[in-house]
Amino acid sequence: MSAIKELEETLVKHKIKPTAMRLLVLEYLLDREIAVSLTDLYRDFVKSDRTTIYRTLKAFQDNGLVHSIDDGTGVAKYALCEDGCKCEIERDLHLHFHCRICEKTKCLTSYKIPEIVLPPNHEAEEANLVVKGICPQCKIES
Repeated sequence: MSAIKELEETLVKHKIKPTAMRLLVLEYLLDREIAVSLTDLYRDFVKSDRTTIYRTLKAFQDNGLVHSIDDGTGVAKYALCEDGCKCEIERDLHLHFHCRICEKTKCLTSYKIPEIVLPPNHEAEEANLVVKGICPQCKIES
């Protein structure tokens, strides 16, 4: 199966209509191990407008293909969800790591956040746990 066909199938599986921009953004995200911001995408897709990229990310997020990360920098970052992820607080919470030197943020999906029990009549809508420190690459370089 061709790479483009696989990308198209991934989008269709998430009920996202494949377009050229959506295929490019999905391929871009698959090629990265770190979360990316709208600015990162805009910088790397110089012939695209910011609104189209934002709408692409929004469609991906609304359909469970990516999740956003608030890493404390004031800029939302986006990362691909794992297969089977529904972005549910009860099932899919994992740690994120933000390096204070290179400022890269990555998902640590194998490190799950334990169930969060709230007081009665409280309903969680989103949660985010970011560990900040120094990544292995920056540690070697320092």
